[in-house]
Amino acid sequence: MTLIYRLSIVFYQLAIRVVAPFNLKARQWAQGRKNIFERIKKQVQTDRPLVWVHCASLGEFEQGRPLIEHIKKNHPQYRVLLTFFSPSGYEIRKNYEQADYIFYLPADTPKNARRFIDLVKPEKVFFVKYEFWPFYFKVLKAKNIPLYIISAIFRPDQLFFKPGLIGNWYRKVLAGVDHFFVQNDESVGLLNSLGFQNVTRAGDTRFDRVAEIAANSRQLPLIEKFKSDRKLVVIGSSWKPDEELIIQYINEHEGIKFIFAPHEIKPQNIERILSSVNKPGIRLSAADSEDINTYDVLLIDSIGLLSSVYKYADLAYIGGGFGVGIHNTLEAAIFNIPVLFGPNYLRFNEAVTLEQLNVAYPVRNYQELKTAFEKLLSDDVLRDEISKSCRFFTQSNLGATRTIVSKVFNN
Repeated sequence: MTLIYRLSIVFYQLAIRVVAPFNLKARQWAQGRKNIFERIKKQVQTDRPLVWVHCASLGEFEQGRPLIEHIKKNHPQYRVLLTFFSPSGYEIRKNYEQADYIFYLPADTPKNARRFIDLVKPEKVFFVKYEFWPFYFKVLKAKNIPLYIISAIFRPDQLFFKPGLIGNWYRKVLAGVDHFFVQNDESVGLLNSLGFQNVTRAGDTRFDRVAEIAANSRQLPLIEKFKSDRKLVVIGSSWKPDEELIIQYINEHEGIKFIFAPHEIKPQNIERILSSVNKPGIRLSAADSEDINTYDVLLIDSIGLLSSVYKYADLAYIGGGFGVGIHNTLEAAIFNIPVLFGPNYLRFNEAVTLEQLNVAYPVRNYQELKTAFEKLLSDDVLRDEISKSCRFFTQSNLGATRTIVSKVFNN
């Protein structure tokens, strides 16, 4: 199995280089790792203890961020190294000022793992959620450097829980972890079934993050004036399949305001959405406070505003559920509003829980979307009940970061 895994890493790197000339993310992945050890050697100083936090991409960064910021505030003796696997995380957060050093993670080979860890000399290491890299884990174990997995979720269909050679090999990977901080009781039970007792149900650190975002959300007078006295639906991180359903609803209904904050904010995508609606629409960058309330559709064509826009919504639709998976539902739910999303949500523990609480509504097609919109937008009593459930859910899940740092840093 080790040989097969090593070959898979080699072929993955080769495939990245083959498609890099034609694919931006592949090109960023390859270029970001070019001469990486020379850059690490030049930049990373080892005169102070260092904590290494690794995230796959942007979503995992939002889970690791509360931990990083707690360490910087309460344990200033540590420098923080932040690594990413994906360009989707690195390219957006490469200038994140709370981390002392930010790099792509070199590919998981025995040589890379040894060289990387010898250069950065971490005192404590945190991997976020789904990141399990066998050779990095093996080197950390050999050097007695504590490794913690945070905000993790385990499911019965993962390879760790399969019988036979493959399952056994992946279970040995988990043996390199000093402590698992997981999101739910099922994960505790699954790890216990494999003999791992070094498990704590801490919850999801994203709750701490979104609560902080909500507390510090910006006042947006332009958004407030756009909404006026109408019901407002905010469509966050949407993709084309999401947008097509929403646009059909917009074109068939009156009296509701809509804000799109699409995942892709290139001008051509913004124009595609605007040209598809038969209601007055405008980009935020072109909006004027004098007449913005005369429009029914507003397109957010910049990043960084969505989390503050949600607080003006009566209802939120979270994109991605007709693709690889939904985006962050908690960013909207923290404002105590109902959320809708597409059918691909079962891998997201918080979305499943929100549905069970009758706060979230998955939709598979236009008819289901229409039914949910009409029900939620017309029933003020129902939305008030949802608001109370949201508030209880988010407040009762705060504190994962505190649980982790209390155990790891003994304070």
